[in-house]
Amino acid sequence: MSCFHFSDPKRRVSEPRSKRSFRRSSWLTKPTEDGERSNSYKSSQPLSEESSASSETNQVEGASTPYQDLRVFTYDELRVATRNFSRGGMLGEGGFGCVYKGYIWHKHPLHGDLKMVVAVKQLNQKSLQGHKQWLAEVNFLGLVSHPNLVKLIGYCAEDDEKGMQRLLVYEFIPNKSLEEHLFHKLQSVLSWCSRIYIALGAARGLAYLHEEMEFPVIFRDFKTSNILLNKDFSPKLSDFGLARQGPGLNDSHVTTAVVGTLGYAAPEYIQTGHLTTKSDVYSFGVVLLELLTGRKAMDRNKPKNELKLLNWVKPYMADKKKFPQMLDPSLEGQYSLKVAQRVAYIASRCLQRYPKSRPKMSSIVEALQHLLDLSELTKSPNSISPSQDCNSEDKSEISQKETLTPKRKGWTMKEGIKFVSTENGFLVWHKLSLKRSGKTVE
Repeated sequence: MSCFHFSDPKRRVSEPRSKRSFRRSSWLTKPTEDGERSNSYKSSQPLSEESSASSETNQVEGASTPYQDLRVFTYDELRVATRNFSRGGMLGEGGFGCVYKGYIWHKHPLHGDLKMVVAVKQLNQKSLQGHKQWLAEVNFLGLVSHPNLVKLIGYCAEDDEKGMQRLLVYEFIPNKSLEEHLFHKLQSVLSWCSRIYIALGAARGLAYLHEEMEFPVIFRDFKTSNILLNKDFSPKLSDFGLARQGPGLNDSHVTTAVVGTLGYAAPEYIQTGHLTTKSDVYSFGVVLLELLTGRKAMDRNKPKNELKLLNWVKPYMADKKKFPQMLDPSLEGQYSLKVAQRVAYIASRCLQRYPKSRPKMSSIVEALQHLLDLSELTKSPNSISPSQDCNSEDKSEISQKETLTPKRKGWTMKEGIKFVSTENGFLVWHKLSLKRSGKTVE
């Protein structure tokens, strides 16, 4: 799916100067007012236009915090590792450049020198935005660590007579992306259990970025192609070229040039350039619907009335009887309808028109974990058959007050919980309180 760069000539975009220390915002990028269209994505202007790598400091110029575990590679090392960037070893291609499978040697504290499989991303020298995204990824991934974020092993930055060489070396993720499995049906159909497991892991990755770091980080390009799947199908967020530091304590948003992917970007971000962590929450809601339906956020091969996923699902999400018709037919009924309804409800909360009405990612993590507990989906998907039935009623007993779909507008269920219809056609609680172990989650 192509990405976009939006620029309004009547509106100059500017970013409020962060009151946080430079140490905590050294990798931050500045917005641009103009930009080129990219096949993958468009980055904003970095703080440091020029960068250099030093094996002594293990650090890229422009970042004040040394990177503890990043390895600095020479271009020749990576050329040999990828067999001269063989087309046969190409894993993918985007606006940044090409990604190749490679092999490097690393020292293990117990076993000595071992060969490691890696993914090497090479900057396309004709790409105008490539260096900026390269710098953003090094500055960001060099400072963070989480099981649901792809690990950056090292980088290469050399300038010679051949031009500027910018490369990134990541851990190798063998099962490709969620997009490949969901829409291209690699090997077998992605099971229902696997989809819930992947959604939970991706939510944990975003929750870490938004709430568990010293400063909030906005991913800004959350989509199925940026969710890679490890050998046990645990998800890892990748491609941080568009990541931005979130607003400071006294700011409500970051103002920036609008970049991202059509179908995933939050409406207020497209219209105003105002970026918050709730922009990522909106994108997460779109991905949840893709997991439920097996349809792309934007599919130009579909009829006009089915082109946009969010428009297509509205009548199904508003009618309890029609709801099963929107679920991915390739699942062949092997899912829990009750759990699917609750996943759809979480998606509807994420897709609310007003950002403040959307939940935090930590609340979404807790809700998805609760659904896994209800369905006893505590095992990783590699131990679950793609055709395994996870919809036995004794595994998903959920109280009547949590039922998602109302029969009509304003229908009040037991215990005073009221459903209302919204302008965007999705369902929302009039008042939401999820109580678990005496704790109320907003």
